[in-house]
Amino acid sequence: APIIFGIGGAGTAVAFGNLGGKLIESSARQPELAPKLQTQFFLVAAFVDVISIIGVGIAFLFIFANPFI
Repeated sequence: APIIFGIGGAGTAVAFGNLGGKLIESSARQPELAPKLQTQFFLVAAFVDVISIIGVGIAFLFIFANPFI
């Protein structure tokens, strides 16, 4: 279960870093698109965050209700 927490957290951190960097890069290239890009950023950030939340849920499933026993 700790491996699932670690991989989920690390993957989310990398994804948020890439996502934020690309937002800043694209906003610097075309400033007039910044509001639209920011909306899309928050939508994609929600999807990225859901991936780690699902990982935490699966880890808790393995901890408290082990299906392999």
